Amino acid sequence: MKMSRIPSSSEPEMPSLARRLVEVTLLFLKLGFTAFGGPAAHLALFHDEAVKRRKWLDEQHFLDLIGATNLIPGPNSTEIAIHLGFLRAGWLGFALGGLCFVLPATLIVLALAEIYVRFGSTPQIGWLLYGIKPVIIAIIVNALLNLGKKALKDFLTGVAGLLVIAAYFWGINEIALLFAAGLLVMFIKNLQKYRRPGVNGLFLPFAGISLPALAAIPFSLPILFLTFLKIGSVLYGSGYVLLAFLRADFVTRLGWISDQQLIDAIAIGQVTPGPLFTAATFIGFLLGGTPGALLATAGIFLPSFVFVAISNPLIPRLRNSPWASSLLDGINAASLGLMAAVTWQLGRASLVDPLTIVMSLAAFGLLVRYQVNSTWLIAGGAAIGILRMLLL
Repeated sequence: MKMSRIPSSSEPEMPSLARRLVEVTLLFLKLGFTAFGGPAAHLALFHDEAVKRRKWLDEQHFLDLIGATNLIPGPNSTEIAIHLGFLRAGWLGFALGGLCFVLPATLIVLALAEIYVRFGSTPQIGWLLYGIKPVIIAIIVNALLNLGKKALKDFLTGVAGLLVIAAYFWGINEIALLFAAGLLVMFIKNLQKYRRPGVNGLFLPFAGISLPALAAIPFSLPILFLTFLKIGSVLYGSGYVLLAFLRADFVTRLGWISDQQLIDAIAIGQVTPGPLFTAATFIGFLLGGTPGALLATAGIFLPSFVFVAISNPLIPRLRNSPWASSLLDGINAASLGLMAAVTWQLGRASLVDPLTIVMSLAAFGLLVRYQVNSTWLIAGGAAIGILRMLLL
């Protein structure tokens, strides 16, 4: 299968493949160790590093990648990492982008799972997140402002984005909002020149697929792997949706873990960098040690590589078709609307006192005025969190 590669027009000369592979490896290892804050924060960091600093692709192409990944199951930030790795360094970059982003979080979660199994709890790192979260809010807001200039192309997409924000707070499902906004923009833009939409290649997985019930089955590594493979193949939505899937399978159906263990797994996924889906690593370790952790991680992330390989060639086709292009415009606007709504919620939870508010404003100012690398800002926020703990 030949996948699309659209290098940035501003890039004067393409470095050698070996150098590009090193670039992909180093960037996503760094992000894997520093990308706290969930998918919205991850996308903001990717935008800062790949679009603004390295100019691997332009704003519109990055938005199209976000829109395309919202159409397929799996962890969106990991899928964007895979896309970016391929765009920069071909098939080897495809593998390295995703693996290097997931690997650091997997190793960190493995270490915390070992501590959990030995001592029944995990280290308290709230002081670290106290300093990091306000910086993450500033990074996301800066990315929203930059991406919004491209995503909100006209009055219609602006209205679609605002409606998505409002509907999100009314409790409407995120996936329903994405498709509704995309279809609304597509039909309104093409109403006067109605013809059969040219989106035959659009890949929309069936989210209702599930494995047969496996009631009262003793623990086994193959069943562990297949269960996480199923979850990775059908899961849309936020970490709360992941929580529902994990509980239905591992607490209710199989009875392999308790509710408290599930909550601890989700908590570990939230407070460590990288994708929340590494909660699977924690559960796998609890059930089957290191082999279980590795199989669980492979199972939940493997579908993302398959879906990206299938969907990547379709992205240029979507943009070249009037109908599909307007569908993608609507989905991009909806994606930004959802990102803004989530940022508001994260901000309320992260900006808890005058110090965190000042930190967030300062980080935003440094980003806008001096284009300070987001990694240094995160490190500075962590340092302030540590200092605050020591002074209390």
